[in-house]
Amino acid sequence: MKNALVAQILNEVADLLEMQDVEFKPRAYRRAARTIESLTEPIEQIYADSKLEELPGVGEAIAKKIAEIIETGSLRYRDELKAEIPIDLEGILAVEGIGPKTAGLLFKTLGIRNLDDLERAAKQHKIREIKNLGIKTEENILSSIDLAKSKKNRTLLGDAVPVAEELCNSLKTEARRIEAAGSLRRMKETVGDIDILATTNQPPQLVEAFTRIPGVRKVLEKGEAKSSILLESNLQVDLRVTDEHSYGSALMYFTGSKDHNIALRKLAIARGLKLNEYGLFKGEEQVAGRTEEEVYRKLGLQYIPPELREDKGELNAAINHKLPKLIPYDAIQGDLQVHTQWSDGLQSIEEMAQAAKTLDYTYLAITDHYSTIPIVHGLNKQRLQEQMREIDDVNERISGIRILKGAEVDIAPNGTIKCENDILQELDIVVASVHGTFKQTKKEMTQRLISAMEAEHVNIIGHPTSRKINQKNACEIDLDELFEASKRTSTYLEINASPQRLDLDDANANLALKAGCKLVINTDAHDREALKNIRFGIATARRGWMEKGDIINTLPLEELTKTLKKP
Repeated sequence: MKNALVAQILNEVADLLEMQDVEFKPRAYRRAARTIESLTEPIEQIYADSKLEELPGVGEAIAKKIAEIIETGSLRYRDELKAEIPIDLEGILAVEGIGPKTAGLLFKTLGIRNLDDLERAAKQHKIREIKNLGIKTEENILSSIDLAKSKKNRTLLGDAVPVAEELCNSLKTEARRIEAAGSLRRMKETVGDIDILATTNQPPQLVEAFTRIPGVRKVLEKGEAKSSILLESNLQVDLRVTDEHSYGSALMYFTGSKDHNIALRKLAIARGLKLNEYGLFKGEEQVAGRTEEEVYRKLGLQYIPPELREDKGELNAAINHKLPKLIPYDAIQGDLQVHTQWSDGLQSIEEMAQAAKTLDYTYLAITDHYSTIPIVHGLNKQRLQEQMREIDDVNERISGIRILKGAEVDIAPNGTIKCENDILQELDIVVASVHGTFKQTKKEMTQRLISAMEAEHVNIIGHPTSRKINQKNACEIDLDELFEASKRTSTYLEINASPQRLDLDDANANLALKAGCKLVINTDAHDREALKNIRFGIATARRGWMEKGDIINTLPLEELTKTLKKP
């Protein structure tokens, strides 16, 4: 529970220092935060074992601050920095195009403290008057403010799921059955809060354990049927306790979506039944309710997986027994976009390969940045050749997995690939991605991507729309043209499983499916723990109605190699 809090506070410190133009320190705090985000064990245990300074990027000074966060739930240094620049940091940084330095500049020059101040200044054309910002920055800020406001209180799926899992695990001894519900169970890309449903023989003990778990900032409600807490991360969690004979119908009800539930109730009425959270009834008699499967069956439906419950045709498909056989969560054979210490990753090639083996992968592509972007320690031709030799060495040393040679290359604004052709042809996998100049017209961005797809050695377009959830809108692209080019050039569009991206999103993945495209699911992992984010990419594909055969990296290596060959 403390890992996320510690990482969050360290990142806040980095932002606050960067706002004040402090050099070097922000990078150190960010590196420490990334290390803690990637941990598989509680930071509290590492602290208890006096091993904080053994963590990569954690020296004596930062270790003391981590200890303070663990002990108090806060950090005085962070609070002192916030007092110097008292702004809604999270809200301001959620606006596309505003980083910590720009936020600091806006505060110093215009006194902007929150989104309302920012919007007012932009509408009054005050931002364009600031040196190095200008009219375009002002226009971009205005167009992004509504998104920032609407997403401010939404939590990324990738942040919420580990919290829900830890909560459920910690309460298992007091509960007979327990599971997360709501939009989290439907695997939506963001959630407003976490809903947990449970049955128990001892409601008072379960409620007491729930309200006393570590990391609770405030108990909002405490009752045997429903309790609510607010965590230190400001994420609200609701616990609902139900009877065993109603558990299935309650799980359906609290999983939703609202539109799916309404459609189900209408179907029940049409069949002379009544459906609510307590069960499926014929008159006063409950005819189903213990399990979701039982309720769906009694309604004459196939079981509808949670990811599809959005009232987007799933009921009609279930009535006619034509639901897709969704891609299983264990179907991926290997990750085709992974970064290491050679560019901006945390682990070595061998460490990432060993972590991939624990996921039962049979192959893994190392695709460090071949880049001129200053913030990325990108490879050049010489270093990429050195890396390929290391991959050969590691392949000799480990068994059970094949490491593929790859690179993630930049797509220039004119669609050319920023990498020499003679080095590209030596690689097994080439991922091409847009990393800048996002404000091109729809026609320009579409042609930019298609030109990259037409390049001889490009296999995959990474995070195709370049969006970042809660941070940056998707680029404008003609998806019909993109899908057609994907099929024509045998270049595959990615579902990037990073919780910050999930790009393509579920809706666009479904459009790609309808267009006859096959996709690839990658994590874009920069540390070994992030390899596990593959489940969020799979969930996105499932929400897009995709089956195992629609995703190319469900194939064995030999078949994948044939599939990647371009015409």
